[in-house]
Amino acid sequence: MAGAREPGGVAIRRRPALAAGARPGVRELSAQATRESILRAAIRVFATHGYDGGRIEQISRAAKSHDRMIYYYFGSKEGLFRAALGEIYRRFNEAESALELDPSRPLDSLEEVVRFMWDYYRKHPEFIRLLNTENLLRGKHLSKSPRTREYSSPAIGILDGVLAAGKASGAFREDIVARDVYLMIASLGYFYVANRYTLSAFLDEQMEAPAALAHWQRFIVDAVVRTVSASGGRSSFGVAERHAASDGEIVAQAS
Repeated sequence: MAGAREPGGVAIRRRPALAAGARPGVRELSAQATRESILRAAIRVFATHGYDGGRIEQISRAAKSHDRMIYYYFGSKEGLFRAALGEIYRRFNEAESALELDPSRPLDSLEEVVRFMWDYYRKHPEFIRLLNTENLLRGKHLSKSPRTREYSSPAIGILDGVLAAGKASGAFREDIVARDVYLMIASLGYFYVANRYTLSAFLDEQMEAPAALAHWQRFIVDAVVRTVSASGGRSSFGVAERHAASDGEIVAQAS
């Protein structure tokens, strides 16, 4: 099989993959470390400068590597960006899979998943920025990846298990599906975080104030629980709430 080529036509030969079950040697471990370093640097650069603004030389410099190593491991800038997208999804799925959910308490488990997604969006701006960039490019990189469905399956699968437990106990509606609940959680969380600066100006509020963030987390949890619950759900709000425009604090009002 022909190797990848750097700009200028210089061929780059790839080292054969290790046989299944083989233990990596020093060279293989060094190669793995180099690849991971390039990938981490690519995520930082693409998150800061976007796809068009992120240059190969910037990434190799940030990784303390060389341009040719990027072409060696990833084939092209497009291949590197595709790998970066896959990596941020892998990190998200790995973090979510670490949740310790109790199937005997489906409502609590659902709330934990909602809080996890909200917190992850807030704590990982690179996740939001890279997905924003890919959406501006109309998903052209993810659409070319044969592994794209692998990225969504774990997240949907965790919700599916929680909803199944809730249906079995009679707590959740029978007609609710994991795909819809995932879209609801992602929409309410992602939109807020991705647009917090323009929303702050538009609404004349500090959308990043701790009270505002806590309020929106409770709102998402409440909205999701009410949507899936067979009985209409329990509200996390004892009273109706609004933001005080002057200082961003939450002021409770009797409904």
